[in-house]
Amino acid sequence: MPERTVRASISFPEEQYQVLEKIAAENKVSLAWVVRDAIDGYLKSKWPLLPQSADDEDA
Repeated sequence: MPERTVRASISFPEEQYQVLEKIAAENKVSLAWVVRDAIDGYLKSKWPLLPQSADDEDA
């Protein structure tokens, strides 16, 4: 079963946005992928504060 996604509109300071665009271009991925990857890393770093999802238990 595919994972459900939710769309969010997020504003960044122009300088941050430009850096994100550069990272995406250098890695040949979308800016959305860069943001999702960064958020995934942030959430994993906060692991003790957040409940573990079923997906993480399988890893």
